[in-house]
Amino acid sequence: MRWQEVQERFPDEWVVLEATKAHSNGGHRYIEEVVVIDTFADSTEALRRYSELHRQEPDREYCFFHTSRPELIARERYVGVRGPR
Repeated sequence: MRWQEVQERFPDEWVVLEATKAHSNGGHRYIEEVVVIDTFADSTEALRRYSELHRQEPDREYCFFHTSRPELIARERYVGVRGPR
């Protein structure tokens, strides 16, 4: 499902999504297609659900956004491993 479809179906809600098609460019993640996992009126509940899913399946690309957001673009975070000093 594309972001515009999600916005039409779930106006003014927080949505927990799985990205099924996305690409990276310049430190940003451009999410093109998603599956809606859950919807919430409250950001805290959306974050809780996202965290639960991410713990259960860390290799899948989950995210959460408010449908008022014009585009699905996220900043990428680098999580590195520090070697011995």
